[in-house]
Amino acid sequence: MHESFESPAATEIWAKKKGLDITYTRQYLGGTFPEKCNFDFLVVMGGPQSPATTLEECPHYDAKKEIEFIKKAINQNKILLGVCLGAQLIGEALGGKFGHSPNREIGVFPITLTEDGKQDPIIGKFPEKFLVGHWHGDMPGLTPESKILATSEGCPRQIIRYAPKIYGFQCHFEFTPEAIEGMIENNTHELEGHKGLPYIETAEQLRSHNYAEMNNLLFNFLDKIAEQK
Repeated sequence: MHESFESPAATEIWAKKKGLDITYTRQYLGGTFPEKCNFDFLVVMGGPQSPATTLEECPHYDAKKEIEFIKKAINQNKILLGVCLGAQLIGEALGGKFGHSPNREIGVFPITLTEDGKQDPIIGKFPEKFLVGHWHGDMPGLTPESKILATSEGCPRQIIRYAPKIYGFQCHFEFTPEAIEGMIENNTHELEGHKGLPYIETAEQLRSHNYAEMNNLLFNFLDKIAEQK
């Protein structure tokens, strides 16, 4: 976790329901990465930073150190899911360079599966078009092996499979009403600063959505990827 308000939300709900042991690296509280990758599944959450953010700009966020930790998890064949900034950092760890999205997106908007997405063993089970949350201005980098599984009108890289056990979500399946409240409270400047752009919702619109359906898609995804050996 890079910030308190970019919480695991529905991802944490899933893990608790499964009775899994959960550990956290809370960078905003000075948390450090474990020396050993003694876990099965690494989830890298979002944040207002980018892979290019420096220690001078954000003293609690060391992108280089985090990318090295992610590389270690990849080399040890762990399951990885990156969300928003987390997806960008996984892309960087694999040699892909993040970029700026053609459009900033804040709100709940549909994404559409690509042909690769329809063939994906996990994402291919989803509807061809469905609603998810968004709160971003950047997007993950690509590697020669990666596949873009879903796009939106505002961003061409919404879901990326880097490997059978490594996925990146630029979008947010994990948002819940509580999580959205935290995002609104801590990012009012973004809502105001980007008001009027094509893919920016108001705080009232963000609060009006039912997040249960996208959470259920996330639960299905997590069930399936957790079965990977």
